[in-house]
Amino acid sequence: MGCPPEEALAPRRGEELMDLDNVVEGVEARSESLLPRTTCCIIRRILDNALALDLDEIVIDEGYGKCDAARGLVEVLEGLLEIPIVRTQNENREAAGTPICDSDLPVLRKMELILEGLVRPQKIDLPGEPKPRAAIWGVPAADLSIYELLPDGAQVLGWTRCLENRTPADWELEMYVPEGVPTVFYAQTFCPKNVVAQHLARRHHGLHVDADGVLSQPVRAKIEAFLRFRGAWARAA
Repeated sequence: MGCPPEEALAPRRGEELMDLDNVVEGVEARSESLLPRTTCCIIRRILDNALALDLDEIVIDEGYGKCDAARGLVEVLEGLLEIPIVRTQNENREAAGTPICDSDLPVLRKMELILEGLVRPQKIDLPGEPKPRAAIWGVPAADLSIYELLPDGAQVLGWTRCLENRTPADWELEMYVPEGVPTVFYAQTFCPKNVVAQHLARRHHGLHVDADGVLSQPVRAKIEAFLRFRGAWARAA
């Protein structure tokens, strides 16, 4: 849950690990009766997964790199579950690098690799994209189809970049935005990161969008129009 430090994950690498932030097919939605309606869909998803799955323990990063809602969710989980909840704080500043975020891969594939890499790390040698035509800033989206709207090689920024780098509390890296690259600034609806997402969008002439769960057609259309207007889909020189 979140991005726990490697020293917490390493002793557990021989076990079957899974990231509760991610979609698990067939899980019943029970969180609506247990959490405020203004809770973001990722926190709701974590609770739904935790209640539905047969888990031995939950390891969470509740440090600066994670949100207050997640820290509060730990209290809820401890009241509902009988399994151990292992609290950690990931203050790591030793960069693992961002070769996936900066690669020439389709953005959806980048996200799949980054999310898989937390529980199944692997060395990946990828060609970089020296001139990305677009970028997307933010946390991993609940609806991964948003990444299909961007051109191949679009750069991945924000907390997702910190996740690949294994430095979730690195605010300077999270705030990094390259100049002149059309950038979509995304956060889940009700996520406090919308404050800085909107601020960065104004500063860098980007597009700020938020979504609660499934990406709506109006939001999809807004992203598509922004990228086409800014030339992200023009033929690369």
